[in-house]
Amino acid sequence: VFDDVDGTAANVFDDVDGTAANVVDVISDALSGLGLTVEDVTATGAIPDGIVLGRVMGLREHPDASRIQLVDVDDGSGTQLQVCCGAFNMSEGDLIPLARVGTVMPSGMEIAERKMRGQDSQGMCCSADEIGMGEDADGILILNDRVHADAKPGDGLSEALGITADVLWDLEVNANRPDAMCVMGVARDLAAKLQLRFEPPSWPVEESSENATDAVSVDIVDPTLCGRFSVRVLRNIAVGDSPRWLADRLNALGMRPINNIVDISNYVMLELGQPSHAFDLAKVPDGHLRVRRASAGESLITLDGATRELVDGDGVICNKSDEVIGIAGVMGGQSTEISETTTDVVLEMAWWDPPSISRTVKRLNLSSEAAVRFRRGTDWGDNIDRCFERFAQLVAKSQMDAPAMAAGTVTDWGDLPDRTPLKVRTAKVNGLLGTDLSADEIATLLRSIGFEVVLQDDAVDNGDDVTNTVTLDVTIPTWRWDTATETDVSEEVARLYGYEKISPTLPIGTSSGGLSEYQRARRLARDVLVGAGCDEIQPMPFLAPGALLDAGLSEYAIELSNPLDNNESLLRTSLLPTMLRAVAYNQRRSNPDVRFFEIGHVYLPKGDAKSSGEGLSGIATSGHGSTLSVAAPHRTMPISAGRGNDLLPDEREQLGVMLSGCDASDVVAVLKLLEQALALPALTLRSGAQVGCHPTRSAEIEIAGKTQGVIGEVHPDALERYGISGSVAWLELDLGAVLNGPHGKRKYKPVSKYPHSSIDLAFAVGDDVPAATVEKALRSAGGSLLVSLSLFDVFRGDEIGDSARSLAYRLTFQAPDRTLTDAEVAEIRERCIQEVTQRTGAQLR
Repeated sequence: VFDDVDGTAANVFDDVDGTAANVVDVISDALSGLGLTVEDVTATGAIPDGIVLGRVMGLREHPDASRIQLVDVDDGSGTQLQVCCGAFNMSEGDLIPLARVGTVMPSGMEIAERKMRGQDSQGMCCSADEIGMGEDADGILILNDRVHADAKPGDGLSEALGITADVLWDLEVNANRPDAMCVMGVARDLAAKLQLRFEPPSWPVEESSENATDAVSVDIVDPTLCGRFSVRVLRNIAVGDSPRWLADRLNALGMRPINNIVDISNYVMLELGQPSHAFDLAKVPDGHLRVRRASAGESLITLDGATRELVDGDGVICNKSDEVIGIAGVMGGQSTEISETTTDVVLEMAWWDPPSISRTVKRLNLSSEAAVRFRRGTDWGDNIDRCFERFAQLVAKSQMDAPAMAAGTVTDWGDLPDRTPLKVRTAKVNGLLGTDLSADEIATLLRSIGFEVVLQDDAVDNGDDVTNTVTLDVTIPTWRWDTATETDVSEEVARLYGYEKISPTLPIGTSSGGLSEYQRARRLARDVLVGAGCDEIQPMPFLAPGALLDAGLSEYAIELSNPLDNNESLLRTSLLPTMLRAVAYNQRRSNPDVRFFEIGHVYLPKGDAKSSGEGLSGIATSGHGSTLSVAAPHRTMPISAGRGNDLLPDEREQLGVMLSGCDASDVVAVLKLLEQALALPALTLRSGAQVGCHPTRSAEIEIAGKTQGVIGEVHPDALERYGISGSVAWLELDLGAVLNGPHGKRKYKPVSKYPHSSIDLAFAVGDDVPAATVEKALRSAGGSLLVSLSLFDVFRGDEIGDSARSLAYRLTFQAPDRTLTDAEVAEIRERCIQEVTQRTGAQLR
């Protein structure tokens, strides 16, 4: 069917969708529709026509360049070409790839005749990397033993090597589709989608007179680790290089050829989905293999030469003496490795418990192509026998003398997944998908990918309404370990029926939906801040070790065991460090004065550190079952993420506002805007040094009697450590607590139509007197006629004295029912002065 992959219609795919179609496009669309998203399609084995077979006729030194030699090449044209070449691995008579002048290489480079240090170069001798036949770029590709016997110089390289163009699909295979991690699994799905017959291949192998049970034995000690452990014996094995076609296939699929036995194992895995492992029978005493869990203290030198320390629970394969010779489902050991002296092989195939393999892979940080498949779930059924046959057949093709496969498969059984038929209701399937499929249609779709289906008529009692439906008894195939529920089966029906055929529907509800009160208030806060000229930023919540200390905060923080970036392994407890980082980033790029705000989460640890009153930082989880720890100066406090754990994080939504090039009064003005928009009750500022803030220019924000944040200027030391110049104003609110608390209750009163009167008052106040105290006294004295109060100037100077400053306020008075007289305004003014001086000891200026 792939004869016409160059874009013309071909064979069975000619009229799949009603029109003549490109084979590649049809397959790509079908695969993507099945949920196997096609990420890339590339042609393999397509060597440009201008690259031909050349024969080296002579080698000469370049007269003016020691690193270049002159190569005389016969290209079949009757005239020898001179090529300047920087590789020296050729000899006279060698057959090599030659790119003629005018050839466009796979890289896009066009070969032209040119001079190199005064000598003509009439083409290019090619390496494997340059023509897409491997990764070797160090020397010219020597083809002496790889071309057809009748190949001659000048023949196209594809023709001389017997290479045909092929197509490689790069698919996205999700974790719930272990069956699609091989060619056969994809072909099964594709056949079902295109309504073609699918029949798994078979490769019958003639067995020898030897019985496998006389040579090997197996024993599963822990049945929860291994559900099936099967071995076969192959004798008369000749270990060597793989056939070129096999090596080329593995190269195209991103695997490096090693030797024929290892390569065939990998090829069968890619083709049929079953990983296998070959043991040198001579290195396995009495041919006995046993499967068990490891004990703490055991170790193994794996095939990659590393020593792996094992712990309780790791799956292992042992020999008769109970010595570990392999890590179950992950990697074999050096002690039984196949080598050039190997003549007899114990070939093992198994089904391993996926969670057990996954735990070992994560703990050892050791993965392999086999482990990826075992941790997702392989096929424990007939496919294992099919893979044994395919392995033996390929070994026979890879060596001169056919191997001898002993009769029979030696197998031990453990715990396997339950295959009790699953009850699937047609009404449930149609309800989930929004379809109207009949039971027969559902059964046909499921059978096309190997599910066994038996239809049962049932009456379902839904209260007062008794309806007839059909229940399907669905037996899950052995290669679909991921499928366990009606919902899983419904997903298979949707894939095969076609998502594009399912009309979109909206759920019917009693209300039209909308934002919650919290969401509306948060959106209002955003609008206010944008209106105040602030830009919203959304930095990541991860911090580098030391970032909290640099910001003047406590160093307690949660350290992720598996961070996205090892340089940012801590979780923030405040928005301050990440916002300072954003300001510093802008200042380094000549954008010094910025107005930022962020609504984001911080993570406060509970438990030991909090109860002891020590400084706190943050906490977060990173995936199911992640292990977290609180990094302290002299200790690490472990925290396990799980339900019911009293050390789970106290995650809070915070609002941060940062204004560079501004002082505290600017950010107080922003807070006033939020106070008015959100109708925050009884908002006051309590002066006092705040963590991370300037010691005399910061305050607590109190709302309805509770401390809900900090405001002021960032401490100069913190600014210096972050490389920020100028002053930076800072505001942080516990937004979740504020919006879940009392707010939004406004008292409306009519707008006065009468004119207002304003006065300015300036007081010399000691530094120990908060401005909030002065403001409170003014509001108390001004009473209901005071409609506006603002601090418009702060002054320090010799005339004020040390440890004091001048605070200047503008007060606006207005009555709702009359125009205030000068006498009334003067009386209120005097009352305000007396109230401030009596409460604070200030002097009127």
